[in-house]
Amino acid sequence: MIVVAIIGLLAAIAIPNFVRARATSQANACINNLRQVDGAKQQWALENNKVGTDTPVDTDIQVYLGRGAVASS
Repeated sequence: MIVVAIIGLLAAIAIPNFVRARATSQANACINNLRQVDGAKQQWALENNKVGTDTPVDTDIQVYLGRGAVASS
């Protein structure tokens, strides 16, 4: 009975920390993806003599996004 109580107490402490760490990790992944898209957009603008505020279409920047970014037909 005491062992079960100790395990329950440890779980009550660990689960919120795990959920918080998972949410932080997902937020960081989103931020890094946005940085990569912005970098691809800036590279596209530089190579095509555009300004940074121009809006490319998806197919324009897929080349700059690296592996896994090219959509299969």
